[in-house]
Amino acid sequence: MATFVLATANAHKAQEIRHALEPYGIDLLPRPLDMVDVDETEETLEGNALLKARALTDATGLPAIADDTGLFIDALEGRPGVYSARYAGENATFADNVSKALTELDGVDDERRSARFRSVIAVTYPDGTSWWVDGLLDGMILHSPIGEHGFGYDVIFAPSNFGGSSLAQMSPDEKSAISHRGQALRAFAEKVVSF
Repeated sequence: MATFVLATANAHKAQEIRHALEPYGIDLLPRPLDMVDVDETEETLEGNALLKARALTDATGLPAIADDTGLFIDALEGRPGVYSARYAGENATFADNVSKALTELDGVDDERRSARFRSVIAVTYPDGTSWWVDGLLDGMILHSPIGEHGFGYDVIFAPSNFGGSSLAQMSPDEKSAISHRGQALRAFAEKVVSF
């Protein structure tokens, strides 16, 4: 069984990651409570995910995985992108970020509300080896939040070919089957098995 320390301190994200990797027999250790947040200073999702994973491997001496996810909205020239988690400011809540995105899209018609989620899963090992995989989900931004599941921008993101339902209207299993993070986690699991 492969064992990794999970870098995220986001309980929603950790639950989603554990749920997706459960079938693969990958054991995830929680992030140490005394681990400080890593400054995400890179300009790419890959760079930030690797920064977080390396910091955890350095602190624990164990293999680590970290993810970074961005929502790229075409009408906003790709924003919020790499800044998705802190789009409305450093201490922004999910609701703050959603509200800012919707405000910036006010008056933008459906044809111009295309967007995509991209997740990168980075892996680092104590010997210095590292690699990453990613997943992509195309869709559009809804005009208002809808749904009770998920977190972050899920309430305003409707994946393509799902009748306009938001990710937040899907069950965890339904979301994991199609989501950007689910795709990246499956690619991660397949690579770990063959690594």
